[in-house]
Amino acid sequence: MIGRRRELAAVRRLLDGSVAGRGGCLIVVGPPGSGKTALGDAAAELARQRGLPVDRTATADGAGPRLVILDDLGQTATEADLDRLVRGGAAVLATTVEARHPCQHLYLAPLTEAELAAVLPGMPIGTVHAVWLLTAGWPGPALDLAAAVPPGAAEDAVVELALTSPSRGQFLALDTGLIRLLEDAASRALPPATRARVLARLAGEMLGDPSAPARRRELVDEAVRLARDSADPGNLAEVLDGRLHALWDPAAADERLSTASQIIDLSRRAGDAVLERRGLFWRFVALAELGDLDAAEAALVAYARAGERDGDPEAAVIALSRHAVLALVRGRFALAEALAVEVTETGRRVGLADAYRLTASVRGRLALLRGDAAGEVETLRALARRLPGHFFEVTAARALAESGEVTEALLEVDRLLPSVLAGAGPRWLGAVADLAFVASFGAAPTAAGALYDALLPYAGRLVVWGGANTIAGPVDDYLGRLAARLGRSDQARAHFDRAVAQEERLGALPWLAATLAARGDRAQAASIAEGLGLPVPAGPPGLSDETAPPKAADGSPAADAEPSADVWRLGRDGDDWIIDAGTEHARLRDVRGLHFLRTLLAAPGQEIAALDLAAGGAGLVAPAPEPVLDTAARAAYRKRLDDLARQMDVADRTGDVELAATFAAERSALLAELRRAAGLGGRTRSHSAEAERARVNATRALRAVLTRLEPVAPIVAAHLRASVHTGSYFRYQPAAGGPARWRL
Repeated sequence: MIGRRRELAAVRRLLDGSVAGRGGCLIVVGPPGSGKTALGDAAAELARQRGLPVDRTATADGAGPRLVILDDLGQTATEADLDRLVRGGAAVLATTVEARHPCQHLYLAPLTEAELAAVLPGMPIGTVHAVWLLTAGWPGPALDLAAAVPPGAAEDAVVELALTSPSRGQFLALDTGLIRLLEDAASRALPPATRARVLARLAGEMLGDPSAPARRRELVDEAVRLARDSADPGNLAEVLDGRLHALWDPAAADERLSTASQIIDLSRRAGDAVLERRGLFWRFVALAELGDLDAAEAALVAYARAGERDGDPEAAVIALSRHAVLALVRGRFALAEALAVEVTETGRRVGLADAYRLTASVRGRLALLRGDAAGEVETLRALARRLPGHFFEVTAARALAESGEVTEALLEVDRLLPSVLAGAGPRWLGAVADLAFVASFGAAPTAAGALYDALLPYAGRLVVWGGANTIAGPVDDYLGRLAARLGRSDQARAHFDRAVAQEERLGALPWLAATLAARGDRAQAASIAEGLGLPVPAGPPGLSDETAPPKAADGSPAADAEPSADVWRLGRDGDDWIIDAGTEHARLRDVRGLHFLRTLLAAPGQEIAALDLAAGGAGLVAPAPEPVLDTAARAAYRKRLDDLARQMDVADRTGDVELAATFAAERSALLAELRRAAGLGGRTRSHSAEAERARVNATRALRAVLTRLEPVAPIVAAHLRASVHTGSYFRYQPAAGGPARWRL
């Protein structure tokens, strides 16, 4: 009980009161290892010295002076039990990790370094200092750690403790004691291989410090140089692993993948199973970043099997958490939720301290998909306060936007843009994507342009947070939203098309619904969302609206948008066409698309068949169309999709990656065929070669006109892109921001 004079004095007062006939209660509060049990044992000895009987249950019979010790209050006794015991004259000493009961509380404090030295007589002072730093002076963990130091170990035990002790900080949270110990070790004269390990671990532990990227890079560069000179495969593998932890450069996914292969190869040569598993996990993360989820899943299964082989239960928990992420990506929400529960329960069972955090992101992302974004805002803001510099407030802004608080969310773009653009780290790419999502609702063009430029180098990849605990969709989806906001219609369409192709290949149905909605394919998006049990994705205007004049957050025209005149004119002037629209004037060379446009403008709100539009009146008579897929074929396709869904779930649960990949490929092919055969609202699409040629030619001709208009009359072009609808039937449906009428 060294260093516990204050606590022992409180216990003596409690016991003396009971001897005098006054019952009392003292609740000892402290974390595991703080000495609560030792204090209870000391209290029992003091009670016996006073002739007091000692009980350890709240249900013990009897009354009068005595000591009742209750470990883990809340599990062993209620407030009513405490009141009854005190009224009977007992001295009650209860322990808990969290103060909740109306009694006197005694909060345990960690030992000072001098007090810990007295607890560990004979241990070198440097080693005592290391133990004190690593355990914050809590006696239980300190005694356990000291017992692991080999007898007679000299000062070199400090370095060994710095290299092998587990961090007390969770992901992105600094363990300042361990960092101080590593700094101490790094200041010593060490063999090159050992110094390389120390520097690499120090850099990795500093990941949670957003102000230290340059320092981390200096440390790992020196560590890698020393490790390569050592020619020790295990040493180099450990340092390369530390380098990946320390830097988390989002642009280095390809390098991350090749480094993971090096770590796996080097660790196998060194016979280090722990490092081999780390390499397998890095491979999983890099493949997810690069958009190859089938290969990523195979790497994840290999990681889990290696953990099972090596008797590492934590590896199984981590693998399960990432399987939950992949299930969420594919829209298997029930499976994702079941896996999240299993991760939490299994993690607690094996003693994984942050088991809940492994699936918190899955639960949060599922809430966003289900339209429950508002409930996530305060949680994310609390994380931002606890872990500043890691962009949790950006994700809170996205939650605001998705919950309809667009004005407040757009203010966050102005506040956060400079720090996000200057940032780095494992959450950076996700933060840029989340801010891009918010900006697409109406941020200033300069902000949207800066975010577009920041994201563009990552086109074709997926937005992966940290160790793939969250995967938030294709980068091209976010680029498409920004391009639409900027009025770059062709770029927007190209990005959205690439995102849709990637989502279809991956079977990522929730992402697919969101991208289709943003692209303007709202009927197909609604069909997918309803099948998943999700609300129809909402958000900024889709592809048909992306070049509309800028609007403020309240939907009114932005200050820099030119007001439209009441009447716009489109007419012939010799061989040219003239457009007059308020302050905009344009002269265009005669092309077929202008004739098609005039026909549509003359009949606002009316559908005109592609054949009629191409003919300039009642058009060609097409043969009776035939369905692309008849009813029997569609039914067979859907039955096979249901069978595949069940088989994929079984393959996922059993870890059969090859079979799951086979099923996934077949499923993607079937979905693509069904989508090709589906018309508006899921109706069977019919096929006529003549009508299809007319549709393609008229669409191409109209798009060419709008592309020519953009540089000379951007407001007119934006209005027409938002108003002209193409397909088997064409229609001019006037959108906001246009004229009251056209003069033709």
